[in-house]
Amino acid sequence: MRDLRRMVEIPQKTAVSVEAIRYQPEYRDMWDTFISMSKNGTFLFYRDYMEYHADRFIDHSICFFCDRDPIAVMPANEEGDVLISHAGLTFGGIISDMRMGTALMLEIFSSLRRYMRNKGFRKLIYKAVPHIYHRVPSEEDLYALFYHGARLTRRDVSSAIYLQEEVHLAKGRRYCLKKAKKHGVYVERSWDFHTFMEIEENLLKEKYGTSPTHTADEILLLARRFPENIKLFGAYRGGRMVGGVIVYESAVVAHLQYIATTEEGRTVGALEAIVGFLIESYRGKTRYLDFGISTEDGGWYLNTGLVWNKESYGARSVVHDFYEWDVSR
Repeated sequence: MRDLRRMVEIPQKTAVSVEAIRYQPEYRDMWDTFISMSKNGTFLFYRDYMEYHADRFIDHSICFFCDRDPIAVMPANEEGDVLISHAGLTFGGIISDMRMGTALMLEIFSSLRRYMRNKGFRKLIYKAVPHIYHRVPSEEDLYALFYHGARLTRRDVSSAIYLQEEVHLAKGRRYCLKKAKKHGVYVERSWDFHTFMEIEENLLKEKYGTSPTHTADEILLLARRFPENIKLFGAYRGGRMVGGVIVYESAVVAHLQYIATTEEGRTVGALEAIVGFLIESYRGKTRYLDFGISTEDGGWYLNTGLVWNKESYGARSVVHDFYEWDVSR
């Protein structure tokens, strides 16, 4: 297999032979190197992140080769005769590099259909990478899905602040920012994940009767594996943590994976202090501050209070699309 750092040119005007092969442990270095050089991948697709919960999913990730050179990968798991890209991740799909073109992507999907049929899969559930996570335009897969007859079956609404323009906070948010300063609230990076996750757990249990996706030990493990990507910022008053946020930092997006405050924190404007801190910290460093989705029930229910809360900070809508592709036809 050739060195990925010396990428060969892939012909785009004529059909090429694409081979789909299931990921194997011996592909690990190749996979991670490809993700690092991709135009639409994030650290979530590194094997050290994907495999922290390997006991919960049957991994069936796929590598695509042209003349033994890797040209794309797809994080995926299997559930019976269904392939999902990937049930343990917020989004997934075909990850490609700067060589990818539209004609080549059509060949990749043709190869994927042949592979799935040969392996006995009936359907693909495809969770496209939202465009704000692309380093450069990378929507060849969306055209290929349309071309090959996939159906859009779900659309979630996320909210993101575009940090390369001036950010306009609602009047009430500006007031609470001043209140936080008056009460001596300050924000700084912290490694006290257990205290923060306790705050998060209490908030989710109280408001929604749910629990966080990650335990405190899991998120600490991941933060130690990816210290430049997973960061906790705590909001403090009098030396006590009254809120915080866990940020998943990718090349062009800082995503708020978890954000929570105590009752005291809500009273003194800790939430506004946190978001204000993040806006100032990431302005000029990245393109977007992503608050996450505000929809439920497969996208059919919009939590209007939650989405307004995010939009009051200047965030606007970004969709997360899900497709189903019946490969048996």
